[in-house]
Amino acid sequence: MNDSKKLKKKELIFCHQYLKTGNPKEAAILSGYGSSPEIKAMWLLSRPEICKKIDELYSEKKRNFIYRAAIGYERLAFGSISDAIRLIFSEKLNFGEIEKMNLFNIAEIKKPREGSLEIKFFDRLRALEKLEQIDTEESSGKNLQFYTALENSIQNLNKNFQNQENS
Repeated sequence: MNDSKKLKKKELIFCHQYLKTGNPKEAAILSGYGSSPEIKAMWLLSRPEICKKIDELYSEKKRNFIYRAAIGYERLAFGSISDAIRLIFSEKLNFGEIEKMNLFNIAEIKKPREGSLEIKFFDRLRALEKLEQIDTEESSGKNLQFYTALENSIQNLNKNFQNQENS
């Protein structure tokens, strides 16, 4: 019998919420364990079948993250910039029109002075290099190292972004 079949719906939700939040108490609350969520979370995390399910879900999450990263790099490498060009040459666009545009390839937009617009695109060659790296690592079994590198990169980007906002 499959271990996930042994788990109740609330327990499965807890596993998903724990991976999403990283906070056992918050995961217990979001899963519907209202009374003593901290104690309930500790009890759930002490159960081997819960830990096993969390490990399975985490492995799946890492694998999906790698796929999502590869898809993102493909969009950067091969995506259209036509909406960005339309943005540059359009005099007046309302928010609804801008929201419908595909601006995924844009790294930065600046409006230094009235009437001008600077757009910086992500580097397509670098995206292609990353795709090649993913393919090489996938075929040689180095997915975990790639995932760790991506996690570190995202954390560094977030720190840089927060530092820029605070400046």
